[in-house]
Amino acid sequence: MASVLPLEPPQRLVRALEAQPDAAAVTAARTWLAGLSDQVARALRRWELTAERVVTPGGRSSVVVLVRQADGSPAALKLVAPDGAPARVRAAREQEALTHWHGLGAVRVLRAAPDDGALLLERLRNEVSLRSLPEAKATLEALSVVRRLWVPVGPGHGFESVAEHTRTEVELMRAAPPPGAEPLIDAALEARAALLAAPPEDAGTVLLHGDFRQGAVLSAAGSDGRAPWLTVGPDPIVGEPAFDLGRLARDRLHDLMASTGAAAAIRRRVNKLADALDVPRERVRLWTLYRAVESAVRQAAGGAAADAEMLLEFAAWL
Repeated sequence: MASVLPLEPPQRLVRALEAQPDAAAVTAARTWLAGLSDQVARALRRWELTAERVVTPGGRSSVVVLVRQADGSPAALKLVAPDGAPARVRAAREQEALTHWHGLGAVRVLRAAPDDGALLLERLRNEVSLRSLPEAKATLEALSVVRRLWVPVGPGHGFESVAEHTRTEVELMRAAPPPGAEPLIDAALEARAALLAAPPEDAGTVLLHGDFRQGAVLSAAGSDGRAPWLTVGPDPIVGEPAFDLGRLARDRLHDLMASTGAAAAIRRRVNKLADALDVPRERVRLWTLYRAVESAVRQAAGGAAADAEMLLEFAAWL
């Protein structure tokens, strides 16, 4: 069996975990990183896997190792990091969501050990995401994928609601506002309160990806005749579809902000996303506002002042 030891965690992941605003979370992340090589080795032994390489630059909340199973078939071993919640909780929720989707629009789970934060997934083309396509084509494909994910969930599920998920975010937004951002934070919090107080009458609670964007949709070419693009890396919650579109609306943000007439382009994008999936425009706009401001506060708390400033400017134009 091949080994990836000693394993060097991707720097993107290390930076993201170190930038968490909560000191206890940073301590937990450092402990997790220190034991990562042992975790990978344990998963390789458990499932009789041969490691090929670590995916780089990788994500900001997990490590993915490309592996071969005992029969030679390819797979991807994912080790979930403690990022706001214990690794076992995040892994269990991801497993439940991916199992619920049954491979329709999302990657399949082959094996799971959520107590160890480990998931064995079918292998997609990690180097090819929707971001490799022209903007218009990427948006069409993204909408096709996310539509498949919005399915009802029955009682007894283990997912947080949008209200529960955002409650902790609200505490940080109030506690650590970037200088001069108070008016936008107030607007974002008012938007959240209004949206939660008056949910759409014609939209039941569905399973959401939670972090849906073009970079989370990978090429599935050659994956048993299913859709050509499948999503990965959900942070699953239950709620209204407009919440997912609120993240997608700011995809390719640097390009968007640098374009001529950026403010008008932002509003057109929000409306197009809403209309394409028959979701109320105003709810998409308000969730986009909330999610941009919340992300700006997190970026500022983690020391990414330039990114925070851009997100706040984006929010101001909505």
